[in-house]
Amino acid sequence: QPCWREYLTTRIEQNMVVNCTCPISECRAQPTTAFICSIVSSEEIIAKYEKALLRGYVECCSNLTWCTNPQGCDQILLKDGLGYGAACSKCSWISCFNCNFPEAHYPASCSHMSHMTCAKCNHGFCWRCLKPWRPTHKDYYNCSAMVSKAAWQEKRFQDYNERCTFHHHAREFAMSLRNRVSSISEMPKIRTLTFVLDACKVLEQARKVLAYSCVYSYYNQDTESMDTVEQQTESLELHTNAL
Repeated sequence: QPCWREYLTTRIEQNMVVNCTCPISECRAQPTTAFICSIVSSEEIIAKYEKALLRGYVECCSNLTWCTNPQGCDQILLKDGLGYGAACSKCSWISCFNCNFPEAHYPASCSHMSHMTCAKCNHGFCWRCLKPWRPTHKDYYNCSAMVSKAAWQEKRFQDYNERCTFHHHAREFAMSLRNRVSSISEMPKIRTLTFVLDACKVLEQARKVLAYSCVYSYYNQDTESMDTVEQQTESLELHTNAL
């Protein structure tokens, strides 16, 4: 029993307990949950084991995922089957169900969030792994693109990037403002500030949409549809600035 306890405890602490087998090499038997709980007496180790089981279950279910809030959240989300994220019931963070980007990024597609393009040679690559988006591209540094076109593309990228960065910073300001107002509203003899908190939440959402609209607009090549998108974006930005 002491040998089993040490073996199972080590496997649990190393996050290798799921699907672990008997330590005898010829034996492929797997210890059951009841057996593990009867051998391991430490409540802390058992808690780690239960977390490992839950993590393994979520990873095996295609319709389940973890909340991707970078601040940390242990909530499990149920995918709705539509391809879009849903707000976490615990922290209200909206995760993307289709890619590894940490949050929902509508109207930008998942491809937009991972596909980057060199402003000089149009070489496409994945920003996560840096591998070529199109494997046929071999000339990474000695591109033959026209300088004028490269300069125009670089300026276009800088313009959209600056707008995107501005909206992200403005969103952080709205979040900070909401936190400050929340702390004030908890003080006694202070009238309700719910309307201010609601306004801050609307600002956060609007700035998020505006930021990812920059990504969408940068990659969209359909001039006719972009006229409408730009008009709607401009209208949203005016109302957001006013708010």
